[in-house]
Amino acid sequence: MHIWMNLILVLQILSALAMIGLVLIQHGKGADMGASFGGGSSGSLFGATGSANFLSRSTAACATLFFCCTLALAFMSNSVRAPAQERGSVLDRAAPVAPAEPSAPATGVIPGSLTPATPASGATGAN
Repeated sequence: MHIWMNLILVLQILSALAMIGLVLIQHGKGADMGASFGGGSSGSLFGATGSANFLSRSTAACATLFFCCTLALAFMSNSVRAPAQERGSVLDRAAPVAPAEPSAPATGVIPGSLTPATPASGATGAN
């Protein structure tokens, strides 16, 4: 199961990087106007509008692959069975509340300290 998740994760990352690259390569809407008045793109490999069609279709294919990988990863992560003690609601697994203890008198000892705490001479509150 982990091999498939790792494979789908790598495929998702590669499709995301390819989609980023394809989006950065594409021309904006304003570039089409200049290209139609002698931009010289008609002699290109894909023709005047072939590269835009190819790039937009490739971007759509990468986006579809990315979303399919995302859905597959979400489905696979939810289908992993948890051990019996971890199933159920989060509230069922909450820490039990400790019984109320009677309040101990203040002794001036800080829990975990080696020496008892002594109040500072100016900390008595008398001015």
